[in-house]
Amino acid sequence: MFIKNKIIFKTAHYLVFFLIIIFSLTSCVKFKPVSARDVPTNSQERARKNVEEGRGVSAKGLFRGNRGTNYEFSTSNPMWRASLEIIDFMPLTTVDYSGGLIITDWYSDEVNDSTQLKITIRFLSNEIDATNLKVIIHKKICEKANAQNCKIQIDPSLKIKEELTKSIIRLASRLEQDQKNQNK
Repeated sequence: MFIKNKIIFKTAHYLVFFLIIIFSLTSCVKFKPVSARDVPTNSQERARKNVEEGRGVSAKGLFRGNRGTNYEFSTSNPMWRASLEIIDFMPLTTVDYSGGLIITDWYSDEVNDSTQLKITIRFLSNEIDATNLKVIIHKKICEKANAQNCKIQIDPSLKIKEELTKSIIRLASRLEQDQKNQNK
């Protein structure tokens, strides 16, 4: 009888503790119904409203000492648009604008089926400069007889990497210039 009461007592303690945690966490959130009339439909107006209300997080503000938020969208970033335009023939696995990352799926041309390439593009900054862009080319070489026996390595030749980087920078510069001319 004593053991049974002890188990019930312990279970009750855990239940009370769990309920206290649940109530304390839910009491921190303030639920406020939002009307569709209060939310602007234009993305730039929504961003401006979010900045005015102080919502959102920006990594720029953390490192530069700036306390304001900064909203930048992929459509306004010429490096991002140029990268997607350059590699539009390849299937994409991961596209994360907020993380500054584009990863393609394995791609092979019709000439050489045993060799496949995978491209990873990391954006270190939004400024158009080759140092703000990190391109990694992975190469997968499979034996024709056994498709399961493949070797994957980072492509040691810099030719593809350099050409891809130059193409992205060149197109991004042109896109930025076109946008400046359009704004005039």
